Amino acid sequence: MTWLAAVQAQDYAGAKWALGMRVPGSTDADVEEAFTGGAILRTHILRPTWHFITPADIRWLLALTAPRVHAANARIYRKYGLDTTIFRRSNALLEQALQGGRYLTRDELRAIFERRRIPTDEIRMVYLLMWAELEGLICSGPRRGKQFTYALLDERVPATKALARDAALAELARRFFTSRGPAMIHDFAKWAGLTLADGRRGVEAAGRALAEEAVDGTRYWFAPSTGRTPGDKKPTAHLISIFDEYISGYRDRSAIMSAARASRLYRLGPAGIYIVVVNGVVVGHWARRFGKGTVRVRIQLYERLGQAERRAVKASAEAFGAFMQMPVELEEVTGAGNLEGLP
Repeated sequence: MTWLAAVQAQDYAGAKWALGMRVPGSTDADVEEAFTGGAILRTHILRPTWHFITPADIRWLLALTAPRVHAANARIYRKYGLDTTIFRRSNALLEQALQGGRYLTRDELRAIFERRRIPTDEIRMVYLLMWAELEGLICSGPRRGKQFTYALLDERVPATKALARDAALAELARRFFTSRGPAMIHDFAKWAGLTLADGRRGVEAAGRALAEEAVDGTRYWFAPSTGRTPGDKKPTAHLISIFDEYISGYRDRSAIMSAARASRLYRLGPAGIYIVVVNGVVVGHWARRFGKGTVRVRIQLYERLGQAERRAVKASAEAFGAFMQMPVELEEVTGAGNLEGLP
């Protein structure tokens, strides 16, 4: 988590798997335990969407990015009559309701607002809570069954050292380009919800922590070379969420997914949330269904793969099963062969 700085997490199950893929030997239960204990938090940060974040990073990242999110939300605040008076009242109610280590669900908080005559249709409720998150008042609590709860940030997270703005920009740029490079400043600014000017400022402040190279007139930043040269690489495959940082971390995704395939996934709706990536390129989508003690993984490829690539896809499905601590049953891959018969 610290290496990535933040992980997009509106798809909670997919975000847990995103961490599992990057932490060898970890399981869904491990990630859930970390979330329950507060080692991983979930809140609105960077762009106005859910992210996983660590307690050590949440306050300085909120200070850096929340003003931009408020600016992006301003039109919606005005449309739904959410002004500073309303937000002061709702924040005071949240603080009173959650103090003392209480964890309440959205519906429980909605009932409290309604009793105090604060309107809470679905849109207003989302932004009442998001405002409190961006202001550093609340964050995620442990889940209650499958329901998410909220907690007071000050009770969930020990006091942390504040970062000056330039130091925060430098730290965020260092982590972004180290974990996602080679990437452009446009990628960094889009991912972090920053202006291009702040993106450049962060890269400049990071200094020698980052290396730079121009390719066909476009400048890319990344972690400095370790001096190691890659050997012959076997095919790689990953079954990921469309919200995985491999996708959401970049403004220009043309190298990994054509416009036609992006459109196809969009037309699939919820069925297109989970994608198959082989050798860095999106080649299909997948779905999982949990049964009694097993997980069935159905993989739909858009093109015929070689046997080595198909083995890599099968291995990725089995890795997902290991993460879920369940044996995997693979379904037929329509039009692209059957993975079941592979060694």
